Amino acid sequence: MELFNIDFLLRLSAALVLGFALGLERELTNKYAGLRTHILVCLGACVFTLLSIYGFPTFANGDNVIIEQATGVRDTARIAAQIVTGIGFIGAGTVLRNGPMVFGLTTAATLWLAASIGMACGAGMFDVAVISTVFSIAVLTLIRIFERQILPVSVKQVKRFKISIYCNGEDVKNVYSYLTSVVDEMKDFSAKKLIENPQKSKISVSFELANKKVIDDIYKELSNMTDTDSISLQELND
Repeated sequence: MELFNIDFLLRLSAALVLGFALGLERELTNKYAGLRTHILVCLGACVFTLLSIYGFPTFANGDNVIIEQATGVRDTARIAAQIVTGIGFIGAGTVLRNGPMVFGLTTAATLWLAASIGMACGAGMFDVAVISTVFSIAVLTLIRIFERQILPVSVKQVKRFKISIYCNGEDVKNVYSYLTSVVDEMKDFSAKKLIENPQKSKISVSFELANKKVIDDIYKELSNMTDTDSISLQELND
């Protein structure tokens, strides 16, 4: 029996490298699942595929005689098939909902794709694995450029933001009026008085902007128009 299988090492190494390549794009864009997650998903899918193909042979060696196992004909797809559904649990963990907005779907899709690439490496289909990785990275990078440069402004530059403001209670109406006049679509506006100081309120609001550059002006204007204790700004992306 061969102690160290070079072919298995090659397949696992390919899964590691391709998982790294796919996860690098997510890492560079500061997404929820980055390098380590994509590498481990791709590598794990490769291991399960190898186990599915080679881990349960139809025949077993015993006392210098080939003995047919009583379990019958093996099903090489049984373990590998569970990867497709099992990866959904990890993918679901990257999808977050904030009111009516859902983000993280693209990252979940790349994890799903990383599993398929790992399975391709485990099956020895290196051409499929490499081409899929190249196409995937091209989609993640080039399509983003296409959206920004080619699509109409109303489609390509819409960004979602969330602002939290701690300010005096009398400033709430002014903040609402100002945001209504400058943002494209305002959602989830709420103003709650602080229990520890009823004179102060916390404003939370989500909105969309077709021009990302405007957010700097909005931030400065809100800082100037209110007696603000703090303002936090977050961009919500996939």
